[in-house]
Amino acid sequence: MRTRPVVVVGDVGLDVITRPSGDIRWHSDTPSAVALVPGGAGGNSASWLAGLGAEVTLVARVGADAAGATCRSELESAGVTCAFAVDPTLPTCMVVILLDAHGDRTMFPDRGANKAFSVADVDLAALGLPADPRPHLHLSGYVLFDAGSRAAGLESLRQARSLGWTTSVDPQSPALIEREGVETFLSWVSGVDLLLPNENEVAALGGLASILDHTNEVVATYGAAGARWVGAAGVDESAEAPVVENVDATGCGDAFNAGLLSAWLGGEDRSSALRAGVSAGSAAAARVGARPS
Repeated sequence: MRTRPVVVVGDVGLDVITRPSGDIRWHSDTPSAVALVPGGAGGNSASWLAGLGAEVTLVARVGADAAGATCRSELESAGVTCAFAVDPTLPTCMVVILLDAHGDRTMFPDRGANKAFSVADVDLAALGLPADPRPHLHLSGYVLFDAGSRAAGLESLRQARSLGWTTSVDPQSPALIEREGVETFLSWVSGVDLLLPNENEVAALGGLASILDHTNEVVATYGAAGARWVGAAGVDESAEAPVVENVDATGCGDAFNAGLLSAWLGGEDRSSALRAGVSAGSAAAARVGARPS
């Protein structure tokens, strides 16, 4: 079976990853390893999908600057089709990521042009994808959490449903769920085929049963404890995670999403898709940066 094409709607930008060599000396100097790498949840998932052989299009907004050109070039060289709107004023997204000794990250995002991602930037029919095999839309929750881009995120889901596509959403942030309110977020994703939260987002949303009142199925990740796929009619599959050194947790969820979707949309069963997602997420954790090497 040919893998169904994927349209990813989400942020794209550059990450400045900082790993201090010791305890941070606030208000002074701390020697660090610093890397400038491609990032953004949408760009990360799209890159991993392309690396796994999927036909993938990324719908996003970048600035009219060198960073935007770099993002496009890097993604196109990885096999991603870029359907980008270019903002004449706002810069391309930039995120500063502070890694601790365990590879866990604290992020300081400036969404830049992503904040202005608009309904006018979303025309799924114009992408020219064939109806067979049926495409799939994957949406990053960051698009919904920003008031400036929310309407575009909701419009992408509406258009996908009207075209008969399947859909998935990654909530991305328990803090932002709590800020907007659980019922509000669940109303945004009502009717989605797959919700892809991590364990903290599951807790913020009130548990798996609460989520299933609004979405068809849920695939939850639990870090080193693996992942679980639950749904109606007794669907309940789990996959263990291999033991890996967590070098950088940035983008592990984006990689998991790509691994799972690539396998599932290629016709594999839920158990195999879970294992593929865990494998990709584990590979992302073992390297600095959120993209495939």
